[in-house]
Amino acid sequence: MRDEARPLPPDSVRTIARAFAPSNWLGNRWDYYYSRGKLGSDPVYPGIIEALRDTTAPLLDLGCGLGLLAHALRDAGLSMPYRGVDIDAGKITRARRAADRAGLAEVDFECIDLASGLPAHQGSVALLDVLQFIPREAHAGILDAVLAMLMPGCRLVMRTGFDDGGRRARLTRAVDVFSRHLGWMNASPQHYPEREALQARLQDARLDVEITPLSGNTPFNNWRVVATRPR
Repeated sequence: MRDEARPLPPDSVRTIARAFAPSNWLGNRWDYYYSRGKLGSDPVYPGIIEALRDTTAPLLDLGCGLGLLAHALRDAGLSMPYRGVDIDAGKITRARRAADRAGLAEVDFECIDLASGLPAHQGSVALLDVLQFIPREAHAGILDAVLAMLMPGCRLVMRTGFDDGGRRARLTRAVDVFSRHLGWMNASPQHYPEREALQARLQDARLDVEITPLSGNTPFNNWRVVATRPR
């Protein structure tokens, strides 16, 4: 299956990244350069925008990090209410600041440890590069809680690697481990889901499931999973 995913266009990348620039020349530019690099190379944001294009239900972004998805959605003209949660309090603080600077409407961020439970929500859910950092035995509980949030017409949109034993899978794990050593992630990778098991779990919940490549020009083993609750 050919992967034709592309990152955001350069104009959008520059516009979004400006919200993460420091207020003075002596400020820390890490988030600015990270957001430019991430948005300009990773096809995850156009992939998720495409999956949510015709929805208006509130979106819960689990493991939102700096909230780049909120910026990408607004840049693409999607206006559904957005709530991002993450365990990293520092990222949440910076996400709020960047969203305020960009003037994003109906966007909220909260520091929450998903291991202690998920927030109440009804609507669509984004789960991007999160499952691999959760122990295998907790996957079922997380998915059960997320699926209960999906109202008719709403979607679970995921980006995840799969445990298929291939070269891309090994590289994906190595980079996730390296991100932990750098301090960018608060946890090391635990378990990557198996494609067949995840698809069966979603279909058993009577969801319409579509799984497509989402690696683009990157060397990683990334896939987009879109599971829709029929109306």
